[in-house]
Amino acid sequence: MIKHLHMKDLMPKEIKAKLDNVHSTSAPAFVTVYNWVNEFKCGRTSTCNAPRSGRPIEAVTPKIIDKLHDIILTERQVRGLLKPHISHGTVISILHEQLSMKKLSAR
Repeated sequence: MIKHLHMKDLMPKEIKAKLDNVHSTSAPAFVTVYNWVNEFKCGRTSTCNAPRSGRPIEAVTPKIIDKLHDIILTERQVRGLLKPHISHGTVISILHEQLSMKKLSAR
């Protein structure tokens, strides 16, 4: 909506007023409107998140799946063995989805 109103040559204050009129309490803050208008002025055309460098969202690779499978078959306790590379939740996900295994506890 901000992009559409910006394309109609409205100023950020006018855009904020229109959004407040329509969306009242759920309208974005003026700073948000102002920042988006500046992005569009600088040539941004998409409202989607831009790709970022850094750690990938998913750390599940065939190499890690094979490593986890080998560890599960040889070790009694998996916790802490993959810490730098993969989270506990991802380990559980791999167990269920990729390896069709269930987590068992002998407590």
